[in-house]
Amino acid sequence: MTIDQINFENKKALIRVDFNVPLDENFKVTDATRIQAAKDTIIHVLEKGGSVILMSHLGRPKNKENDFSLRHVVDTASDILGVQVKFVEDCIGEVAQKAAQDLQPGEVLLLENLRYYSEETGGDSAFAKALSQLGDVYINDAFGTAHRAHASTAVIAQYFEEKCFGLLMNREIDSLDKVMETPERPLVAILGGAKVSSKITVIENILTKVDDLIIAGGMAYTFIKAQGGKIGDSLVEDDKQSLALEILAKAKETNTRIHLPVDVVIANSFSELATMDKAAIDQIPDGWMGLDVGEKSRELFHEVLQSAKTILWNGPAGVFEMEPFANGTIALGKSVAMATKNGAFSLVGGGDSVSAVKQFGFADQVSYVSTGGGAMLEMLEGKTLPGIAAIKG
Repeated sequence: MTIDQINFENKKALIRVDFNVPLDENFKVTDATRIQAAKDTIIHVLEKGGSVILMSHLGRPKNKENDFSLRHVVDTASDILGVQVKFVEDCIGEVAQKAAQDLQPGEVLLLENLRYYSEETGGDSAFAKALSQLGDVYINDAFGTAHRAHASTAVIAQYFEEKCFGLLMNREIDSLDKVMETPERPLVAILGGAKVSSKITVIENILTKVDDLIIAGGMAYTFIKAQGGKIGDSLVEDDKQSLALEILAKAKETNTRIHLPVDVVIANSFSELATMDKAAIDQIPDGWMGLDVGEKSRELFHEVLQSAKTILWNGPAGVFEMEPFANGTIALGKSVAMATKNGAFSLVGGGDSVSAVKQFGFADQVSYVSTGGGAMLEMLEGKTLPGIAAIKG
């Protein structure tokens, strides 16, 4: 069942959103991307004559601390939706039930933090049932938590006849399908970030699906050292060297082209104020560490990306948080943006890559920026996500 097939006239839609947004010391929302992302689904229900009850978590509260109250996001949500969002100080029980019952078509109610109850993360069915009594229709639009088997994401769906994905969730699933199931070729994946260990299952799952795999960021040094290169004091996982060699051997078998950096920007300490130099990636002197890809690597990656018809980007090329070592990631962003402009479909996902494309102004120059880091990684690993399985059945 899709959102377009449901008649929302005079119905209450209970929507699981991801309003887990960052707050400053005055409890003001500093990045409203996730609230903005949920807008289309909420407005759809309101325009079709329904009312909306929003449920979300915020942070990891231990004892219902005020710091984690969803009350803090009400003003921002009201501004974005153009509707005064009502708030209730609980998510189950009499107070919540009364607030839900009193809701009129066209109105929006936000429930208090689901994680004020440990039953939420425990996937408790009685808690899920109590939540389900607040609405007539269930919509899951929280891709960022779809990989969690929580009460509000995976357990609750069984209590509804009418249930569907929200518009955001559909876009996420469609975008990943476009990359993983029905890509236009060549399909190029960029995997960056610090560690091979956090991406092993992703690499293993996509190795047979991609035509080209660009390995950047800190994890490249494990591959270089495994092949006998000198990497100085660069980040390395010594216990993953044999695995790196296995991945390279498997890539040969599957005709997947792996592209590693050939040169790097090196520094004599992990600091913006460090002395900097350049080196071939397999000739880094002792006492120096690679913190970004060099110019030759950027050109090499650019060429590979310009031939792509589908691009998946997960992880930065260097320590982009420090300005002197951000150029490799910026160059990747420019290359992906150019390929997209020339007709490639590009999907960016994973916390650091999303931060980078936003920070450097590429967010509107790629095809899709995923809102769920952990959920996207698990889909790339080939896992079935509980929040998706609960709706698909």
